[in-house]
Amino acid sequence: MKIIRQIGIIFAVCWLSILVEKILPVAFPASVIGMILLFICLFTGALKIEHIQEKADFLLENMAFFFVPAGVSIINYFDVLKSTWIQLVIICVISTIVTFAVTAWSVRLTIRLIERRKKSE
Repeated sequence: MKIIRQIGIIFAVCWLSILVEKILPVAFPASVIGMILLFICLFTGALKIEHIQEKADFLLENMAFFFVPAGVSIINYFDVLKSTWIQLVIICVISTIVTFAVTAWSVRLTIRLIERRKKSE
């Protein structure tokens, strides 16, 4: 029963996010709304991590399977991608460098904040 309850909670959050998406006057992805709703529920204590831990771990461990259909569907647009491959490579390289830089900056900032907190204690 625990597994069914966890799946039910995750599906309920997904369903609520779809409802919120339809109510909003602007276009906003339901998946992002769902993550925000889940964060709010966990942050406020309305939902405990134990309520969804096992199913969330299962979904994270098998996340690669969710990208297979998207990767395979790229083949359908090979003609479009073939004509713009240089731009795509440039975008991938630049976005990778920016991601690395922002991640490094975030880690350094987090370390500084942790060190300040330790010094003030």
